[in-house]
Amino acid sequence: MEQVVGAVFAERYELEELTGSGGMSHVYRARDRQLGRRVAIKILVSRYASDPQHVERFRNEAQAVARLTHPNIVTVIDRGEADGHQFIVFEYVEGENLKQLLARVGPLPVGRALDLTIEIGRALAFAHAQGVVHRDVKPQNVLLGAGTPKVTDFGLARIVGMDGNTTTGTVVGTGDYIAPEQARGEAANEQSDVYSLGVVLYELLTGEVPFTGDSVMEVVMRHVSEPAPDVLRRRPDVPSRVATALDLALEKDVARRWPSMDAFVSELVACRRELPAPDTAPTMILPAVSPEERTQSWTPAPIAPGHQPGRRRRSRLPLVLLLLLLLILGGAAAGAYFVVRDRGGTETIGGKPANAATVHLAAVGAYDPPPGDGGERDDLVREATDGNPATYWETEHYTTAQFGNLKRGVGLVVDAGKPVELDSLTVTSDTPGFTAVVQAGSSEAGPFHPVSDSQTVRERATFGLHVGSPERYYVFWITSLASNPAESSSKPYSVHVSEITGS
Repeated sequence: MEQVVGAVFAERYELEELTGSGGMSHVYRARDRQLGRRVAIKILVSRYASDPQHVERFRNEAQAVARLTHPNIVTVIDRGEADGHQFIVFEYVEGENLKQLLARVGPLPVGRALDLTIEIGRALAFAHAQGVVHRDVKPQNVLLGAGTPKVTDFGLARIVGMDGNTTTGTVVGTGDYIAPEQARGEAANEQSDVYSLGVVLYELLTGEVPFTGDSVMEVVMRHVSEPAPDVLRRRPDVPSRVATALDLALEKDVARRWPSMDAFVSELVACRRELPAPDTAPTMILPAVSPEERTQSWTPAPIAPGHQPGRRRRSRLPLVLLLLLLLILGGAAAGAYFVVRDRGGTETIGGKPANAATVHLAAVGAYDPPPGDGGERDDLVREATDGNPATYWETEHYTTAQFGNLKRGVGLVVDAGKPVELDSLTVTSDTPGFTAVVQAGSSEAGPFHPVSDSQTVRERATFGLHVGSPERYYVFWITSLASNPAESSSKPYSVHVSEITGS
C-alpha cells in the first residue's frame, strides 16, 4: 500500500506533499518531527518491496550517496525500512531542477551555463574520487537551491569495486543523455559521466538536446552512431574554445574523450575566465586585466589523442586586426584619448586611474536559506566590514563541520552600493581551515549564483571572481566549518569573519 499525504511515516516523518514519482519510487516533502525541519524522503513503491534486485538498487543509492559529502551533492540523512517499505531521507532542496529552469527561461547565457556545468562537474569529480560513477547525469537530477546546483538521484550509481551493481549487457541511463558505451551495454566509468555532462552543457547553451527521435531507442542509437551536432550552428556566440571543449566531451570514442571529469572541468574554468564583459564587443570598452592574468600565458585546450577537430571554427583574427587598426587611427585623430573601464566600474583616462580600485563593501545580513532558519548572528553582521580586524561576525556553533548535517551552508551578504563586477574578494579570519565560495546576485535576499572557485580559508584568502555582469550583492558562502578549540567541546565548529574587502 502506498503512502498518503498527511500520514506519519516511520513514526517520524510527516508527509506533506508528493513531489515526484519514478518507476520504482515516490519522493515526498516531509517534516522531520524529531528535528523540526523539512526533508525529502524517497520510498520504494510497494510492488518492488519483495524484489531483491530493486531493493538492492535502492540500498545501493543510499550507500553511494552516504560516502559523498560535497556542497553540490544532496546529503543523505537517514535510511531504513518501515512497514515493509525501504526508504532514504535526504536534505530538502527548495526550488526547481535544471530541466524546469530550461523550460522556463530557455538557453542560458554562456557564463551561467559554464558556471552551472563547472559546479556539477566538480560534484561528479568528487564522486569519482570516492569510487562512485553516477551513470544518469541529466538536468532532472540537478536541483537548484538558492541558485546552487546539487546533484541528486544516484539510483543507478555504480560503486567501483563492488560486485552486483553493474551487469555487462544491461543498458542503464536516460536516452537523451546516455553515453555510447552505456547504450551498447558496456560498463560505465567516469568518462561516461563526462559525456552525459557534455550533453547537459549542450542543452544549457542551445535549449535542446543534441539528438531527438520518434522513440527512445532511436535517440539511443543516434548517440551510438552519429557525430554530435556542432553547437555553433545553433548558438554562434559560443566561444570557439568552449565549443572545442564540448566536442571532446561528446566524443564517441572513449580514448578521444576528456580523460577525466577533472580535466573537463579545468578546461571549462579556463574558458569561463576568458569570457569578455557583456559590453566589450559593441563598445570596445576593455575590461582590466588582473595581475595574475598579466603573468599567465594562455595555453591551448589539450586535445585528446587522435582528435581531428576538422570542422572547427572560423578564425576571428582578421576582424581583430581590423578593429585594432580602427582603434589606432581613431586614437591618433583624437590625440590618443581613450577610456578603459575595469570590472568594478572604475574608469581610467589616458591609462591613469580616475578612482581607487578598492570597492567599499558593507555587510548587510546573514544568508541562511531553507533548511536554515533565516538568521545567523545578525547582531554581529556589520563587524565584518567595520575596518577593525579585532572585531568579527561569527556563525552559530555546530557539532560537525557540515553544520551538524542540518543544512548545506551559511553566508554573509555584502552590498557594493551599486552593481559592479568585482575582480576579487578578500577575507581575513582567526578561525582558519574552513571552506567557502563567493556568490553574487541583484537582490539582498537572493537568488545568488557562484562567481568563484571554492577554497580553504587560512588567516587570509583572496577569491578570484568571474562575474559575467555587474551585481550589487555578494555572498561569502561558507560550505564547511573549522574546528575552534576555544569553543565548547559539544559544539566546537564555527567560523569568524573579521574583514571582507573587494576590488
